[in-house]
Amino acid sequence: MNLPEDKDILRGDIRSVARAIRAVEDDWPGSRALLVRLFPHAGKALTLGITGPPGAGKSTLVDRLTTHFRKAGKTVGVIAVDPTSPFSGGAILGDRIRMQNHATDDGVFIRSMATRGALGGLSATTAAALLVLDASSKDILIVETVGVGQDEVDIASEADIAVVVLVPGLGDEVQALKAGIMEIADLFVVNKADRDGADRLASEIAMMLSLTGETKGDRPPVVRTVATSSQGIEELASTIDEVRARRETSGALAARRRERLLRQFETQVDALLRERVRRRIDALDPSQHLRERVQNRTIDPFSAADETLAGLDPAKP
Repeated sequence: MNLPEDKDILRGDIRSVARAIRAVEDDWPGSRALLVRLFPHAGKALTLGITGPPGAGKSTLVDRLTTHFRKAGKTVGVIAVDPTSPFSGGAILGDRIRMQNHATDDGVFIRSMATRGALGGLSATTAAALLVLDASSKDILIVETVGVGQDEVDIASEADIAVVVLVPGLGDEVQALKAGIMEIADLFVVNKADRDGADRLASEIAMMLSLTGETKGDRPPVVRTVATSSQGIEELASTIDEVRARRETSGALAARRRERLLRQFETQVDALLRERVRRRIDALDPSQHLRERVQNRTIDPFSAADETLAGLDPAKP
C-alpha cells in the first residue's frame, strides 16, 4: 500500500492519480497527509456536476462533452458515481464501460466510485477524489451522480456548475421538477430531444423557472441535446462557458467555492469526532459493556452517549 509520489500526481501520471484516489477512497495510512500536501495545488479546475433520473442519458452526455473538451485542448477528469455492488462492495462499472472511447487518451482520467451507502447521489470520498484530480492539473472535472432519483442534491455542494439532465417520457415531468433537483440546477438539459414530448418538457421547465422571481437573464438556461448523435453538445459546452462567465462576474462562483471549503472542513471535523467517539466506546466496553447494556435496555442510549462523551478530552487526538 505504498502511496504514489506527489510529483507524479502533480504531472498527471495516470497510474499515480489512480493510486492516489484508491488510497483516499480506502483510507490507506498516509492518505490524509497526501491530501494536505496536494491541497495547495488544487482549486483551478472547473467542476461540472451532471445529475438527473436514471435513463436520462447522463453517461452518454458526459462522454460527448468530454470529446468536445478534448478537441478544444482541455484535459478532463471524470468521476462516475455508480451503484455499489452487493457482492464486492465496489462500483458497478456501467458508466466507465460507456466511456471506452477515451480509454487510451492520456488527457482523460475516468474513475468509477461506489456510493457505499452514501445518500445524495455521491460517494463519501468524492470530494477527496476531486481534490486529487484538480491537483493533477486537469482543466475540467465532471462528476456524474449515481442516478438514484429526485434526492440527488449533494452535487450542488461539490460542483461549480450543476447540470440537471431530464428526458421526455419518464412520467409526470412537473412532479419531478418540483423535487430538490429543480432548485439546485444552474443549467437544464433536455436530452433525447428527438422524442415526442421534448417541447412540452422544455416549456414546463421554462414555466417553472418563471415562477422563481428571478429575471430572465438570471434563470438557469435550458439546452436541448440528443447525446447519442452529439446533437446540441457544442451549444451545451458554449452555454456552460456562459454560465461560468456570468457566475464569475457576479461573484457567485467564488462564493460557492468558499462554501464548499467550509462544508469540507465541517465534514472532516465531524468524521474525526466520530472516530474518536468510536475509539472511546471501544475503550469503555471491556469494563462497562456499553453496547451490551444498551442492547439489553439496562441503560438508555441517551445516558450511554453522555457517559461516553464525559471522559472524552477534546485536547487529545
